[in-house]
Amino acid sequence: AVVSTQSTGIAGGGAPEVELSIKLAQYAATLSGVESHCIKAFADALEIIPFTLAENAGLPPINIVTELRNRHAEGEAMAGINVKKCCITNITEENVLQPLLVSISAITLASETVRSILKIDDIVNTR
Repeated sequence: AVVSTQSTGIAGGGAPEVELSIKLAQYAATLSGVESHCIKAFADALEIIPFTLAENAGLPPINIVTELRNRHAEGEAMAGINVKKCCITNITEENVLQPLLVSISAITLASETVRSILKIDDIVNTR
């Protein structure tokens, strides 16, 4: 099935970023060398999004992101930061959604920016 990114909503509240972060960290653990470090760093960087969300909502960001990461590690893929209730909930049950296209665009732009910087610094071969 083809998914239209124009109107597709995904879980909000930092849920997709933490889920992706965990999956990337698991993948990085299967690699070695520079590739492993780069993927792990990217996974860590994704956690800035829920951290900032918690911080902007006046919540303790370290505690919130730690709980969010733990809930995702336990298989709760839709766990997200509920800023109204000041806790982690199943964010889709709260109807907190974000456009898939926004997430895809942000991650793509961030990845392209990092790749450009690494090329400029001659850290990564251009392909």
